[in-house]
Amino acid sequence: MNNGNPLKCLVVDDEPLAAALIAGYVNRTPFLQLKGECNSADEALEFLHNNSIDLLFLDIRMPRLSGLDLAKLVSDSTKIIFTTAYADHALDGFRVHAFDYLLKPVSYDEFYKSSERAYKISETTTMQPAIPVPGHLVVKSEYRILRIPFSSIDYIEGLKDYVKVYTDGSNKPVLTLMSMKNLEDLLPEPAFMRIHRSFIVNLDKVRVVERNCIIMNDQCIPVSDSNRRKFFAAIGMSE
Repeated sequence: MNNGNPLKCLVVDDEPLAAALIAGYVNRTPFLQLKGECNSADEALEFLHNNSIDLLFLDIRMPRLSGLDLAKLVSDSTKIIFTTAYADHALDGFRVHAFDYLLKPVSYDEFYKSSERAYKISETTTMQPAIPVPGHLVVKSEYRILRIPFSSIDYIEGLKDYVKVYTDGSNKPVLTLMSMKNLEDLLPEPAFMRIHRSFIVNLDKVRVVERNCIIMNDQCIPVSDSNRRKFFAAIGMSE
C-alpha cells in the first residue's frame, strides 16, 4: 500500500516544452511527486537504474530508443502513462500494458483524471482473493465491493497489474487489481474464453468478427494466432 504517500513520478519527453508542461502538472497535483525530468529514453534508463519510480509519463516517438522500447525495460511495478501527439500509437501502447494513453496537447483535466486513477489503484498493491458468488464476479474497485453478473460482462482487458471489466449498460470499465490468470479461474467455461494474452471475452456477446478481430462496442478486440482455431470452433464459425 502507498499509505497516502504521493506517487513518485518521472517525465520523459524529447521536446523540452512538452516535458516541462507535464512536469508542471505533476508539481500542482498533491498526490504526485516529481522525481525527475528526462529528454531522452537513454537518459531515463540511467535515471531508473538509480531511482525507484511509481508512475512514468512517457512520450512514444523519441530518437534512438522509443518510448515503447523503454516501456518494455521498466519494472513491472511502475505504471506507465503515455503522452504522445500520434493517436495511431494507442494500440501499441496498450500492447506493452500501459496504464493509460493521453493525446497531446494534454489538458490538466485529462492529466488529473488519469493520474488519480493510477493513485487510487496503487493504494492497494495486492488484492484479497475474490469471493466466489454463483453467477457473479466479485471485485474490489476504488474502495467499493462490486458484484458483477457474469451475463453482463462483455470482455475483460488485462493491463499490467490490473484489469478492466467492460460491462453492458456502462460507459466506463470497472478497474480492479487482479491477474488475468485468476480471472480465468473464476469465469465459467465455455462462456468465457481467453482469446489473447490481454483479452478474455464473453462468447455469448460476440456478434461481429473481422479477420483477427472481434468488433464489440465499437472496439477491435484482437484474437491471437495461437487462439484463433479454438475461438472459431467455440463460436461455430469457420475461419
